[in-house]
Amino acid sequence: MRNSRKAVVATVLAMFSSLEPALAQFKTALPGYRYKFPRDYFNHPDYQTEWWYYTGNLQAADGHKFGFELTFFRQGVSRDTTKPYPWDLRDLYLAHFAISDLDGKKFYHTERTNRAGPGIAGADASLEKVWNGNWSVDWKNGKEELSALADELALHLLLNSQKLPVIHGRNGVSQKSLGAGRASHYFSETRLRAAGSIEIASAKYTVTGLAWMDHEFFTHQLEENQEGWDWLSLQLDDDSELMLFRIRRKDGSADLCSAGTFVDAQGHQRHLSAAEFHLQPAGATWTSPATEARYPVRWEISVPLLGIDLDAATLLPSQELTSNSKLTPSYWEGAITVAGTKHSASLHGSGYLEMTGYDRQSRNAIANMQAEAMPRRRWRSIKQSAVVPE
Repeated sequence: MRNSRKAVVATVLAMFSSLEPALAQFKTALPGYRYKFPRDYFNHPDYQTEWWYYTGNLQAADGHKFGFELTFFRQGVSRDTTKPYPWDLRDLYLAHFAISDLDGKKFYHTERTNRAGPGIAGADASLEKVWNGNWSVDWKNGKEELSALADELALHLLLNSQKLPVIHGRNGVSQKSLGAGRASHYFSETRLRAAGSIEIASAKYTVTGLAWMDHEFFTHQLEENQEGWDWLSLQLDDDSELMLFRIRRKDGSADLCSAGTFVDAQGHQRHLSAAEFHLQPAGATWTSPATEARYPVRWEISVPLLGIDLDAATLLPSQELTSNSKLTPSYWEGAITVAGTKHSASLHGSGYLEMTGYDRQSRNAIANMQAEAMPRRRWRSIKQSAVVPE
C-alpha cells in the first residue's frame, strides 16, 4: 500500500543528527513514579520516547474475523527553549495503521511521519486527544474513540475499558536491562470492549470485539547485546489477561529482564519475572518474501505457578509491517489465537503478537541508526518507514 508515497530517509536522518547531545535534556524512568489518571493517558515530554499502542480482535455480524493495529509514537528531538515556533522540531510523530483480514487472508498497512507543526500531530491532555493528521484517539466521557482514514482503509471504534489500568513491572518501572534508568514507565488497558466499523476498499463491516492499549514512556534504549524482542498480549475467555515479553540477546538467550503481568478476572495483577514463565517458538515459521525474515508463528506459553499452558497460533502468517526504507527495520505484528488449559480446565483466547529484530534489514538498520545517533523503539519508535503523508 501507499506506493505513491516516497521515502524521505535523508530528511529524517538530518532531523536526528543532533539526538545524542539532546539525550541529557530528557529524564530516565526511575523507581518510585506515581501514576495518576487521566493525566498519564497523555503526553510526557520530559521523556524522549513515548507510544500509544492499540491492537485488537474484531468480528462482524456474519462471523468474519479481523485484527487491527493503530499506534502513535512521539520521539523527542530537542527541548531548546530558544526555538518556540510551531515548525521548530521538538518532537517527531510517527503512526502505524493496519487491518488484518483474517478470514480473507489479506494484510493491509500504512504509516505516516509528521512534526507537530501548527496542530498537525500531538498529544494534549487539555484536548484529551492523541493524533497524527486524521488518525486519532479521543477520550470522551470515560471512553476512547479511535479513528483512522487511509486510501483503502478506515477504522472507527468506541472503546470501553472493563478494568482499571494495569501498571507493569515493579515500583513504577518496567526494567529492560540491569541498571538505574534502563527501564520504562509502562501501563496497559487490558480489556477494552470495542464496537464500531472498519472499511477495506469498498466493503464496510460493523464489528465488535476486544482491544488492548499499551502506553509506554522512557529515554533509555536497547543495550548493544540485545537484538530484539517477542511480546504478546492475551485476553482469555475466563476474563483474565496475560502480557509477556522476551528480550532476545545476540547470543540467542533470553535477557533476565524479560517479564510479564497476569491480570485476574477481578483486575488484580501479578508481576511475572523471567523465571516464572516460558515463552518459546513451537516450530512453525513464516518467511517474508519482502525481507526474507523468518518469523516463528506458533508459540508455547506456560506459567507454572498459575497452572497455565497454552499454544498460540495465527490465522494469517503474513502480518509483517514492511518498511519502504533500507535504513529502517520491518517487524511482525498480528492477531493470534490461543488454546490450552489452566489447572487442567480448558482455556481459550485471542490476542496480539509482536516480533522484532528477525530480518537482516532490521539488524543493519539498527547498526546504521546507532551510527547516526538514532534511538530504537519496542523498539518501535524507529520501526516506521521514513515517509510523510501526501
